[in-house]
Amino acid sequence: MLLAVAALAAKRAAGRGAGVTALLRATAARTQAFASGPEAARASAMDAPTDLIAPHGGRLVDLMLRDPSRRASLVASCAHKHECSDRNACDVELLAVGGFSPLEGFMSEGVYDHVVKNMRLPGSNLLFGLPVVMDTDDDSVKEGDKVLLTYKGQDLAVLEVDSKWVPNKALEAKLCYGTSSLEHPGVQMIAMERGKYYIGGKLTGLELPKRVFPCATPEEVRASLPKGVDVVAFQCRNPIHRAHYELFTRALHAPNVRAGGVCLVHPTCGPTQDDDIPGLVRYHTYEVLKQEVKDPSIKWAYLPYSMHMAGPREAIQHMIIRKNYGCTHFIVGRDMAGSKSSLSGEDFYGLYDAQNTAAEHAPELGMQTVPSLDVVYTEEKGYTTSDVAKAEGLHIKKLSGTQFRKMLRGGEDIPEWFAFKSVVQVLREHAQHAPPSPTK
Repeated sequence: MLLAVAALAAKRAAGRGAGVTALLRATAARTQAFASGPEAARASAMDAPTDLIAPHGGRLVDLMLRDPSRRASLVASCAHKHECSDRNACDVELLAVGGFSPLEGFMSEGVYDHVVKNMRLPGSNLLFGLPVVMDTDDDSVKEGDKVLLTYKGQDLAVLEVDSKWVPNKALEAKLCYGTSSLEHPGVQMIAMERGKYYIGGKLTGLELPKRVFPCATPEEVRASLPKGVDVVAFQCRNPIHRAHYELFTRALHAPNVRAGGVCLVHPTCGPTQDDDIPGLVRYHTYEVLKQEVKDPSIKWAYLPYSMHMAGPREAIQHMIIRKNYGCTHFIVGRDMAGSKSSLSGEDFYGLYDAQNTAAEHAPELGMQTVPSLDVVYTEEKGYTTSDVAKAEGLHIKKLSGTQFRKMLRGGEDIPEWFAFKSVVQVLREHAQHAPPSPTK
């Protein structure tokens, strides 16, 4: 545990509070401690018992170059250098550490086409939710070249290009996102952010991105999980409020979760929608909440994943990733990874589309789904499920996200039934110190 964050949480509990500077300093200490011993952590993970769910495809991929003497010659052999976007860097990291197992590099044209059209990898016929691609506008890159992938001053990886093509982005959008409309944020991303070409091929990892928060690898997460028990994954991309906490703690008592199971709270901390809270802020809220609840049945880790808001197909992608991190069960929220039209505000997916798709394919993945409960806060019983509240005529209290943000900006008291005090404090501090246009 990070002692600095623990101290921060203790101070808040005593009512003394702390500034965002102290929180950032705690983050830096955590990052430095994490960076000082990755090989030891990896070795521990490699030696851990294997009685966890098998990774997707049966083997956890590891693309990191272990021989430092080969690094200089490999970098020197690259004919091109490509600076990764934040999204690219997330994909490079997940490929390198096995989060996207069984992939061993960015998809070639043939693999990409098959995944787009069939949601499966060719040959093995394994499920795969969304394509994983590297994009570029560089006309000079050709098949057979090696490309050095960089990110904010780091040499991340070398891509051996075996495929370069101009993708049919309209078809990709229609089949993967269910629409080709630019009103969808994922469609905007592939149409307006990604370059003209996609390039695919084998990847060799050199370094993992240096982040202000640590993202444990699948090996490291697996090493931290108890063996022989159910591991329920909770995916989120926003700060955790009381209703979320009730949801994932109650999931451990679902009929298909065995006694003694644990919940892995595994939030995505990469880019999401433009109006979402930045990843660094989300990370700080999770850290203080972890210290506040100190529940041994809850494990915490952070996922360097870029959200696509692709609804049902992204639910499959999330399940595959969490399987690679050692999870046996996955909580599927209503309208999971859903999005709304930027013009009309209409939902692109049905309320239960993601749940139905996940449940349909879960047996093939060797996983089980845990549908997200509709929990509500009542004056009489506190948190309970909406069906109980309706049957018993209980009085439900509500606070919309819009109201919450307005109260937060206005310095109003946030009711404790809605949000943890520690989380609210972090959000207030970041709001006071946020730059005009924060990056995720």
